[in-house]
Amino acid sequence: MARTPLYVGDILGWADEFHERFGRWPHRDDGPVEGTFDLTWRRIDSALKLGSRGLRRGSSLAKLLLARRKRRHKGLLPGLSDDQILEWADRHHTLTGEWPILSSGGIPGVQGETWNAVDHSLRIGRRGLPGNSSLAQLLEARRGVRNVQALPDLTIEEILSWADAFHDLNGEWPVRTSGMITGTMGESWSAIAQALIVGGRGLPEKTSLARLLARHRGARNHMDVPRMSTEAILDWADAYRETNGKWPTRTCGAIPETVGETWSMVDAALVVGLRGLPGGDSLARLLARNRGVRNKQALPKLSLDQIRQWIVVHHKRTGEWPRPSSGPIPQVQGETWAAVNSALIVGGRGLVAGSSLYRVVCDCRERTALV
Repeated sequence: MARTPLYVGDILGWADEFHERFGRWPHRDDGPVEGTFDLTWRRIDSALKLGSRGLRRGSSLAKLLLARRKRRHKGLLPGLSDDQILEWADRHHTLTGEWPILSSGGIPGVQGETWNAVDHSLRIGRRGLPGNSSLAQLLEARRGVRNVQALPDLTIEEILSWADAFHDLNGEWPVRTSGMITGTMGESWSAIAQALIVGGRGLPEKTSLARLLARHRGARNHMDVPRMSTEAILDWADAYRETNGKWPTRTCGAIPETVGETWSMVDAALVVGLRGLPGGDSLARLLARNRGVRNKQALPKLSLDQIRQWIVVHHKRTGEWPRPSSGPIPQVQGETWAAVNSALIVGGRGLVAGSSLYRVVCDCRERTALV
């Protein structure tokens, strides 16, 4: 029995219905054709290829949809040219502010094209392209875009000149997180630091940005700081007192006699035991022990008899009884009546809580009156 003839118009109509229903065009493996008795898309494809059932030989379902519905045919992709690719790249840059890379996905406005497919064609020479190229190489040659796969060699002198310019502008030496390098084509301090670590890009040795700047510019390397000694710390403290009229604390900032040292760093090294120091100490304890400086974190104990003696001396000297606002106690370095009053109230420094300077003064007045 002769099979019913097929017509191109009917095939396109069934394809349009399929597209409207599923949002894509049919291919030969999509099974039965909706609304027909015995047709499948594979039979239609075979009839188009073989020229059976009244159809012209040499076509296919994919070729028919390419010709009449502009559906992309993977085996018959349109030709490409460098100028066409660059036009798409320029549009991508305008839309996103970035140049495309092979993982940038689909190309907007070009159905079915992806940057990965374009890069592949540039590499192997498909679709009218000569090959032995890449998307990165094309953009580097025609748009001056930095090609991370073929970065230029570096020299130590070049890196140091960039570091000097950074220091002149910012007053400090660059680190790997200092961002882009002004005046270069896409170089960053992060990329420079990585190249120094691995010894890439023509550099003669493996090192780090910090070690390079320490060796050639005397910059402080936080990963290789010099050892300390208590004698050096005490010398710095003596110089600070001579200049400022007081002893340093951990919050006093930079130490002028050093390169990059701060009193906070010194205190941390003393506490933890870093940089040749034994640990378990602090700047305050070191100065208290070696220079007699009052340590607020380890104040000497008090007694009621001692406080009464200070009260009597104060009364004899001033003719008045002390109050919390009476200021320093002259015969006791660093001690104040406010500190004594606080210790009496809260029970600190060996005293029992619940008293006050006023109560002790009243006790002294009664004893004086009795005498």
